[in-house]
Amino acid sequence: MSTEPEPTEKTEPGTREAAPEPEDTDGEPGAEAEGSATGAEAEPAGSDAVEGASGESGDAGEGAGGESGEGADKAQLSEAEAELAAQRIERERIARRKAEKKGPVESGAKLSGKAADLLAAVRAVESGAKPVAAVFGEPEPPRRPAPEAARPRPVSAEAERAGAGAGAHSGGGAGGGTGAGGAGSPVGPGPEVVEAVRRVLAEGGAPEGLAPQAAAALGEAADDELRADPWQLLRVAGVRPEQADGFARALLGAQCAPDDERRGRAVTVWLLEQAALAGHTALEMPALTAALAQRGVPDTEAAVQSTIAEAEALVFQDALDPTAPEPAEDQEEGAERPVRILVGLERYALAEESLADGLARLINSVPKADGSAEDWERAAASAKGSAAELIRAAAAHGLVLHTGGEASVAEPAALLEAARGLGLRAWAATHSPLGLARFEALLGSGADATAASLGAARSVVTVAGLLSGAEGPGRDGDGAFDLDVLVVLDAPQLDVETAALLVESLPDGARLVLAGDPAVLWSAGPGRVFADLLAARICPQVASRTPDPGPLGELVSGIGIGELNKVEAPGKEVVIVPVRDAGEAVHRTVQLVADSVPRAIGVPAEETQVITPGHGGAAGTRALNAALKERLNPGPGRFGGFDPGDRVAYSPTPGRTVPGRVVKADADGLHLSCAGRPVVVPKERVEQSVRHGWALTAHQAVGGRWPAAVVVLPGDAAQALTRPWVYTAFGRAARHLSVVQGADQALPRAVAEIPARPRTTRLPTLLATPAAG
Repeated sequence: MSTEPEPTEKTEPGTREAAPEPEDTDGEPGAEAEGSATGAEAEPAGSDAVEGASGESGDAGEGAGGESGEGADKAQLSEAEAELAAQRIERERIARRKAEKKGPVESGAKLSGKAADLLAAVRAVESGAKPVAAVFGEPEPPRRPAPEAARPRPVSAEAERAGAGAGAHSGGGAGGGTGAGGAGSPVGPGPEVVEAVRRVLAEGGAPEGLAPQAAAALGEAADDELRADPWQLLRVAGVRPEQADGFARALLGAQCAPDDERRGRAVTVWLLEQAALAGHTALEMPALTAALAQRGVPDTEAAVQSTIAEAEALVFQDALDPTAPEPAEDQEEGAERPVRILVGLERYALAEESLADGLARLINSVPKADGSAEDWERAAASAKGSAAELIRAAAAHGLVLHTGGEASVAEPAALLEAARGLGLRAWAATHSPLGLARFEALLGSGADATAASLGAARSVVTVAGLLSGAEGPGRDGDGAFDLDVLVVLDAPQLDVETAALLVESLPDGARLVLAGDPAVLWSAGPGRVFADLLAARICPQVASRTPDPGPLGELVSGIGIGELNKVEAPGKEVVIVPVRDAGEAVHRTVQLVADSVPRAIGVPAEETQVITPGHGGAAGTRALNAALKERLNPGPGRFGGFDPGDRVAYSPTPGRTVPGRVVKADADGLHLSCAGRPVVVPKERVEQSVRHGWALTAHQAVGGRWPAAVVVLPGDAAQALTRPWVYTAFGRAARHLSVVQGADQALPRAVAEIPARPRTTRLPTLLATPAAG
């Protein structure tokens, strides 16, 4: 079965294991798909090239390749375009800051041999000089200058709110919308470009259906690029090295060889991208070279050096103990501080550095003087327990971390109300619209239902909507958020790029509170920001003392510390349903959702969520959704397999899932209702971004909570189970949890013995340096 491995996990490169799914992955670069259902379903950004061309539905949250841009002529930006545009703008800002720094790589004076050569190559590339001959034996091929995009001017909050209203009609209401200022709309490749790429693909025996994605990934000269370097096909989501090799052989003939420098560079970048999908922001050099060797690259060191020389990756020398002092000048020749050599993609390297700088700015700046110390103390005194401690910490610090389970969310709500009572512009941001509705319900003075439904005059938004400008306070004249306090819930779901965008957008003197449950699955994107910050201990941390109530709270709390306890459930809060095989698991799941839970618990089918480890296999989301649709909303699936009333999972951008329901379909596309907001998905994007949603994976369900949850654990899901996965899945139930148990002893073993596996990130080192301290 296709499992949903966590993005927290890291396995050794070179092991034969399923490649990761973007919404929940643990594959390591070099991990080879076995040809089983697991391998086919778990490829990061889709399945292989043939599957991508055949039109198999892309999973919501699994990540989609580049879009063809067919909707670029529409008056309004789609949610995905707005979010990507906002990210691109912020990356340009980060890149400019990076360029202003001196010595972007540690000196490396104590290194020798190949490590020193790698660092010398980076300096040469960054300074514009030709790399030294000892590192590169051939002249550097010419590089195309990258077009410089202008950053749009900041716009008023009123204009942004107007854009948000329009975005809600065109798809922005699901947590995104028009970008900041509505500028910078990405323009897709023209039909002539796509047609030229289609001809090259046909000539090389590749599926012509990949033409739109290839043109979007490679730009206007995509056809020429593919002819000059056929391995650039690896930039298309879902294409694997063996498929790119076949394409290259067809185009190059006898000139195609495993030791081709172009192949080594392309496979190196591909492996780094796979690592990012698995959660790593960089790879240690031995891991990367081992993965390259498994992929048939003869000279792995040369491949990495060539990739660095072409500025397609960066190399870093990070001290293993950043707090250790540099060796004194008079020490012995061999004395040196232990370091590790990391290689990573520029976008994640810049994001981590920008995040570390922004966090240091928040920590070292004085919070805005708003309300006297006596006012803050009175607000804290009126709160109870950990909420009072959180208010006091936020009063005096620019960055505060808050940890706890579901019940602890009331404490950030108390902080938000206290800040608003002191006259501060205080806002909260959640990972998904589902979490937004729950948090709003905790605010005693929340906006009325009508205003909330229109997205107006409320202080709770989604992270995506805040960044895109579709929701929130807008931005000031400097492009920063127009607020004083920002509380980010579901903080473990922040990847490095999203976190960097948030922190860079905060004005000086603002207060940032990151709140979340550290035991849940980590982010779908690369990094482990919340966990790294907790480990760094660079700011106040408030651990909630509010326990989750009832048998469900007792069960989930035990899982969090590695214990799968038997709990007393007199109200049938927890029910275990043993099954023998996947077929019985599907049958019992449908029976539970459609009959048993509504009859015995009083929770209707539309308020029950099914959660399973993966998409494929006999009891994955696809099989379960097909069976549940047949029972709960049968129909011919006239629009891309969907009918009005179908529950769906909509993925506006890779790695983010918004549950919803189909309203209708017309010439404009598929009309959805997501958390009460209208969304229109263009027909050309339906296949890639919408899937049925009666059953979700655990990572798709993060940030949501339902009155009842049915967690399906078939026997072939054993390898996917870990403590964070079980904790997350079981924790989605508010009143009732049914566990369809076919995994036998794999379940208690996962809870007791398989914690979150580490991700390779640079943030801890960056946070420990004096510049970030």
